[in-house]
Amino acid sequence: MDKLTARLTLFFKGMAMGAADVVPGVSGGTIAFITGIYEELINSIRSVDLTALRLLTQGKFKDLWAHVNGNFLVVLIAGIGLSVLSLSRLVIWLLENQPILLWSFFFGLILASIWSVGKSIKAMKPGLVSMFVIGAVVAFWITRTAPANTPETWWFIMLSGSVAICAMILPGISGSFILLLMGKYKFILGAIKSFNLMVIGFFGVGMVAGILAFSHVLNWMLKRYHDLTIALLAGFMLGSLNKVWPWKIPTLVYTDSHGKVQPLVERNLLPGTYAEVTGHASELGIAVLLMLVGMGSVVLLDRMGRKSAA
Repeated sequence: MDKLTARLTLFFKGMAMGAADVVPGVSGGTIAFITGIYEELINSIRSVDLTALRLLTQGKFKDLWAHVNGNFLVVLIAGIGLSVLSLSRLVIWLLENQPILLWSFFFGLILASIWSVGKSIKAMKPGLVSMFVIGAVVAFWITRTAPANTPETWWFIMLSGSVAICAMILPGISGSFILLLMGKYKFILGAIKSFNLMVIGFFGVGMVAGILAFSHVLNWMLKRYHDLTIALLAGFMLGSLNKVWPWKIPTLVYTDSHGKVQPLVERNLLPGTYAEVTGHASELGIAVLLMLVGMGSVVLLDRMGRKSAA
């Protein structure tokens, strides 16, 4: 694969990550994992360290660029940014007008992703099974947890940024959903809308500190305990399926930054029960088709990831 094709492929992977991050309950980390760039992403973020700072202060910009894998990060971030700006309105429209179809696609995508991630484990041992179950239980519990009332002090704003960005790079766990659970989703969006530099600054510092620290932890885990870490992350994805089940009714709502009432905690229903309770069609046929499309997309992305690594 030539350099231009490789960079275009990476750019489109970034766009897929950005599109996923727009959807509450879906993580861009999941997309990074199934496209074969997750470990390089974590390692690249981890490389922003004291060595990078030393190279910066010494004016060794070429060495700095190589040290932090600059080409990879810039192309990927450009893809994520363009996707968020261009596709966010489409995804939000689908969430509001065709939620069953959108969730069906993501359900199939994440379901197949468990296979894509899990197949890198050479032998499934009892310890790996336990880690997989722990990941699934934790992610399931997160999707079922109601938000808490939390303070608006500087330290908690920084903590919110740190936790949200860590969740965003974990497959199966949505950073925006974590902010909802921490009671800071509407608060942070309001600060961005009103251009509250103090809140944005504290939140940004927390995000930077969180992702730099957590990337070191993840990188260490992947190097020392690769299969255990993969099993845990695959479990996260299994547990997150509870959040992306297509047929659901809200049991707890919140008001977003635009004053619209949005579902926060929902109860999953079987397609037939959903039609009876809501009076709306379950759209089962097209939903199953879109699940298969999502699963097929994973197979395609998995092959792209293996070709890029070759």
